[in-house]
Amino acid sequence: MKACVVGAGAIGGILAARLAHAGHEVSAIARGAHLQAIQERGLTLKWAGEQFTVDIRATSDASDMEPQDYVILTVKAPALPGIAPSLMPLLGPQTTIVTAMNGVPWWFCHALTGPLAGRTLSSTDPNGLLGETLTRDRLLGCVVHAGASVPEPGVVDHAAGNQFIVGDAGRHLSAPASVLAEALTNGGLNGRTSDDIHGEIWMKLIGNMGMGPICALTGATLVGLARDADVRPIAAAMMQEAMNVGNALGLPMDMSVEARIDLGAELGEFKPSILQDLERDRPLEIDAMVTVVSEMGEIAGVQTPTIDTVLALLRGRARRAGLY
Repeated sequence: MKACVVGAGAIGGILAARLAHAGHEVSAIARGAHLQAIQERGLTLKWAGEQFTVDIRATSDASDMEPQDYVILTVKAPALPGIAPSLMPLLGPQTTIVTAMNGVPWWFCHALTGPLAGRTLSSTDPNGLLGETLTRDRLLGCVVHAGASVPEPGVVDHAAGNQFIVGDAGRHLSAPASVLAEALTNGGLNGRTSDDIHGEIWMKLIGNMGMGPICALTGATLVGLARDADVRPIAAAMMQEAMNVGNALGLPMDMSVEARIDLGAELGEFKPSILQDLERDRPLEIDAMVTVVSEMGEIAGVQTPTIDTVLALLRGRARRAGLY
């Protein structure tokens, strides 16, 4: 397999390191000190007290590379529209694009029925650029249930979780999804396929949307939020509103909000990515994770007062920090 990971940070670093360690031809698009460290010393992955380093081809410019079998997008959602046109050198007739990102991807509505069928959501693709630039016959979603960070340039610390769920954007089982899931498993991860990647994306989104923004506003870790008698009910209310939206749009979640909070808390004293981004002065993934649920609520005719209130507070906090 010839794969390029676009954005080899925390999650992208796990994928790049594991696939390369399994013998695949892996390259990465990165930037800054992290890119320089990978070029000079390789990419180091730490996990469960062990570590290994792989030498991979890394650059900041996709034109340095050739078409790939898989292009795995792990960049933050706010960054993707700005770099999408530059990724064209990576895309050939047989290339499969994989979104392993937080939130709702631009292609989410294409294969759905009901009120969302064929729509482009302004919160995920405001100008239609992604739909025009990254339109492919082969599109996969990858839902990541893992926690990781980049403690220093060139090093990724895989802290918790090991499940990577791969599914075709067309909501069916496909060969590209099976091949990638098998490669992930052979690389030491728990890769599996799903014929309902939309449902998997939605279930993760509800947890991220309900817990991440509150962690960003309060500084709490996931388990800290779950144990806080004041803020846990707010997270539960946000999740319930999102579940109401999903039920109206044909995206049911077969899990209670309390169980979903407890599931997130299993990552322990872990800071969700949106809190990590705030602390490191990086743009926050607000629109693809929170604004999108509010927009979908409007489409469904379902009110989302708690989500809208927390969204306003989060936007205000991010604006004060110059991150939105």
